[in-house]
Formats: sequence, structure tokens, C-alpha cells
Amino acid sequence: MIADLKPYAEHRDSGLPWLGPMPAHWEIARSKRLFVERKQYAAPDDIQLSATQAYGVIPQAEYEARSGYRVVKISMHLDKRRRVEKDDFVISMRSFEGGLERAWASGAIRSSYVVLKPTTAVHAGYFRYFFKSVPYITALRATANFIRDGQDLNFGNFAAVPLPLVPLEEQAAIARFLNWANDRLERAIRAKRKVIALLNEQRQTIVHRAVTRGLDPAVALRPSGVDWLGDIPRHWEVKRIKYLLREVDERSTTGAEDLLSMRMHHGLVLFAEHFSRPPQAASLAGFKLVRPGQFVVNRMQAGNGVIFASSLNGLVSPDYAVFDPVGDANVEFLGELFRSRKVRAKFRAESKGLGTGTSGFLRLYNDRLGAIHVALPPKDEQTEIVRSMTSELGHVDAAISKLEREITLLREYGHRLVADAVTGQVDTCDAADRLPDSQPDDRVNTGEEPGLEDMTADEEAPA
Repeated sequence: MIADLKPYAEHRDSGLPWLGPMPAHWEIARSKRLFVERKQYAAPDDIQLSATQAYGVIPQAEYEARSGYRVVKISMHLDKRRRVEKDDFVISMRSFEGGLERAWASGAIRSSYVVLKPTTAVHAGYFRYFFKSVPYITALRATANFIRDGQDLNFGNFAAVPLPLVPLEEQAAIARFLNWANDRLERAIRAKRKVIALLNEQRQTIVHRAVTRGLDPAVALRPSGVDWLGDIPRHWEVKRIKYLLREVDERSTTGAEDLLSMRMHHGLVLFAEHFSRPPQAASLAGFKLVRPGQFVVNRMQAGNGVIFASSLNGLVSPDYAVFDPVGDANVEFLGELFRSRKVRAKFRAESKGLGTGTSGFLRLYNDRLGAIHVALPPKDEQTEIVRSMTSELGHVDAAISKLEREITLLREYGHRLVADAVTGQVDTCDAADRLPDSQPDDRVNTGEEPGLEDMTADEEAPA
């Protein structure tokens, strides 16, 4: 059905370079004609909402359940919170990166957000897709220099971008078609993710066996003296991590160096080669310098294996910890050891909560990291283990990379389809009419699920 989509019969120039030609019967309207700013204060008993790029504006409790992350609850200036009604749209501090967020529930949101109330000319399902489309985000970003000035979006930025005025029934048809198409794409992506999960489990089994027993299945064992380590090969040595890593804190004075990002299964990579959106910081001066061979730890994600040795020169967030390896341990062996199942579990157990009650983050502080014991074989055996793991893991890693690339292509295709549909480059109305009566609801996800380095909702930042 997607392959059968055709252009509209007649187009005309929209007068907007970012929009290009549009169907002849569409109009262009001022944003204020379609949306007004909702300035109503929230009631004391309104539930607190979180504005997220992955899920839209949802209750904090739902965000915590879906993401697995805990949110720092705001406790001050509650009387200044904004009222949000279901199907409103919210301008968040990151909207120039990922568009505006649709509200899926009524409640309260921080006073720093702008809440948009749709008029009767708006179908929320259509604009849910339109506000997340690449052409619109490009136009929104052009209204100010957010990177240089560290500026947040406001209602003036929103009002500066005209919007297409599409017949209401046609908006509904476009939304219905995109719900169906995105549901199919999401199902395909979920199937690939399940295979990736199985491959990761296979990878962890290989690594766990290698870094806890070595290459000889008949090796003699002895008690390690550390409860969580258990028995280890008789000739291996137990050491605290503080004798393997030494923290360094070298900062950039200019911010001109390449920005690096930490990605599972890829390690430290160049930000610009893996992300289309710009970094949030107004300046990278003060970011931490990283050199090849140094370890970088995301303290809040160490328990998920976000600890890698770098092969690049560059910068990482000041919130990360950077370490020089000390002694003669094999850096690649240490990396696999720190990301192994048993050590990650220990990292999680030693992470300390920030905040109070059930809210807050878990952070692995340096003193706790350094106090953790690990078992190490002799240096030459570490090298042999790495060589064996590299060979055994090569096929698994290649399969994971292939599936990840296929998911990326599906995402890119989905973004292109959304952009073409909401800007009138293809006519989806006939296809929508031919869809079966039973359709997925419009909560189907349209954006990438957050990766470990991206799992931050605007509401998560400590108040």
C-alpha cells in the first residue's frame, strides 16, 4: 500500500522554502490562527507530567514505568506550574532538536514550558506528526541560534513559522495512514530488536565465560575471598579497580576538539558521524579531554556497561569520568571485564542514589568504583583471551551491526514517509480509506526509542 502512494493531482508554491510545493487546495496560515498559548496555572492536585521526545507529554509515573528511569520530583514553585490539557502541544527546551510534543494526558508541567492549545481547525493526530517532521524542525531551528546563545524556544519562535492549513477530514486521513504505516515499521523494528537482544545475550555468555574462567574449561579453581566473585582460576590475581584506573580531569579551553559520544556496541564515536542533531551546550569549552587508551565512564550508566576505552582524541561531557589505565593490564581485556554481566551487576549494586525516597538517579562514585575487586589473569593470558574473544565475537558483533543498520534505515524511511505525507508531497487519503476498520491507536511511537546516551526527559533534570 505504501508503494502505491502517488502525488496530489495539483500543486502550487507554498511560498515557504522549507515546505516547497503543496497541494493546490491547501492554504498557509499564521501559527496563531491554529494554536493559542495556554497560560492557565495548574491546580494543586493536577498530576505532574514529563515532556519527552520519545513518548510525548505523559504522566511522570508512566514515564518511569516505560523508560525504567526515575524522575526527580519538583517540590518548589508548584503554584507556577502550567495546566496542560490532553491533545495540547508543549514546546520543550529540546524542541529545536526533536519538535513539539503532544500531550497524551491532562495535568501540570513546569512553568518553563510553553503550552499550545489547538483551535477547532486542528486535528491533533496530524500535527503530532507534522511537528516531529524534519522540514518543520528545520524551520523552527532557523528562528534563532540556539547553539550559540543557549536560547530556549518560546512562543515567538513558534509563531514565526507559518503552518499549512489542511482540511480537517484530510488531516484525520493523513494521521490514520501514518498510524498504520508507523505501526508496521515499529513491529519490524521490534522484531529486529528481539534478535539483537538474543545476540547480546549470546555475546554476554561468551564474555562472561572468558573473563571469569579463561580459555581452559578444566582450569583449577580457588576461592577468591570476595563473596560476589566466588571461585576464580587458581593462578589469577584479585585487585581493586583503584589499582587499575586513575582518574584524570583535563579540560578543553576552546571547545574546538571533536565531540565524542558513547554508544553501546560501538564504544566512543564521533558525535557528528552518528547524530544529526547538534549538541545542546552553547560551548564545549570546559568539556573533558579524552585521549586514545583512556577509559570513559558514564557514572549513571556504568551498571549498564557504559564504560569504554577510547581509540579517539576528543571531548566528552563534564559529567563523565575519565581514567588512565595504570599497571600492565590489557586495556581491551579490562573493557570487556568491566562490561561483563557479573561486574555490571556489582556496579549497579554499588551505585548510590541521588535525591530522596523513590526518586533520583543512581551514580557510581569513584570511591565505590575503586573499591570493587576484580579477578585478573596474567598479562600474556589476558592477551590470549582478548584474541580468542575477538575471533568468537566477530560474527555476533557483525550480525548486531547489520541489524542496527537495518533499524536505522527503517527509521530513516519512516521519517521520510512522515515528511512527505504531512507536507503534501504524497496523497495518503485514498490509502487511508482502504485501511481495515481495526487500526492501531495513535499512541504508536514515531520517534527513536532512547538509547543509553539519550535517555533524558526534560523533566528528569534535578530541580
